[in-house]
Amino acid sequence: MRYKVLLVGDNNTVIDTFFVHMDDVFEVQTSSSRFEDLVCHAEYFKPDILVYCMNAESRDAISRMVPVKNEFNRKDIGLAIIGDSKDCGEYARITGGVPDLEILKPITTRGIKEKLIDYLKEAQKRKEEKKKADLEMEAKKQENAEKQRKADSEINDILESLDDEMRKKHILVVDDDIRMLKVIKEHLRGTYDVATAINGKLALKFLETKKTDLILLDYVMPDEDGPTVLKKIHENPATKDIPVVFLTGMTEGDKIREALSEKPQGYLLKPIARDKLIATIQSVIQ
Repeated sequence: MRYKVLLVGDNNTVIDTFFVHMDDVFEVQTSSSRFEDLVCHAEYFKPDILVYCMNAESRDAISRMVPVKNEFNRKDIGLAIIGDSKDCGEYARITGGVPDLEILKPITTRGIKEKLIDYLKEAQKRKEEKKKADLEMEAKKQENAEKQRKADSEINDILESLDDEMRKKHILVVDDDIRMLKVIKEHLRGTYDVATAINGKLALKFLETKKTDLILLDYVMPDEDGPTVLKKIHENPATKDIPVVFLTGMTEGDKIREALSEKPQGYLLKPIARDKLIATIQSVIQ
């Protein structure tokens, strides 16, 4: 593997050494010390490390390396300095910090190469460990998010279930006799939410936009009688499962059997006693 090394600084002898004696392990480019030039190289060359080759650098030149180091560290690119003890001391004094790697002269070309390779291998290892840790953290976050979604869904299901249990059941009463509607509504007041319709057409219109838990349906009505309305309820996928109880004043056995042939969930004979009405509703709904 050839590491990418970006060189900057006034020590041309060290820079030439990189091009002449280290091109077998390093892919090398040089840059001026201008912040903009170095950032541009970082963007397009994507070096593994920036090497500052020092040779009695001026105070201003060293100061310019402070924002450069910050920017390169942000991009996860290390900074190495090569210089004698005076150069390295000046760097520490002026910048108030230390480089990621300090290579003191005098040192052989092989020594520079070994120190850089050791540092880059360790840096690569840290990057891989960080990447692995980041992936594990992301996977853990996704796992926790999925657990949270499931928990939220379960809580919502429980809350909806509690709402269903706690809310009053809804009853739709369909009868063309207004007095009967009033009687039934009074019987159910306080126990159930009740809506009324004076004919089948209005009942079906109500069911287009609203829900009900049970329909009390008069068997004999003008225009559309109870069996006709029940057939339409059963034919509609949105309403076919709503339980229906017929209300009828018929007492003849044949008529009752005819009413039950339409498969309602029950029937109630008029006049309707409150206890019988409540018991039938509770039996059908539960």
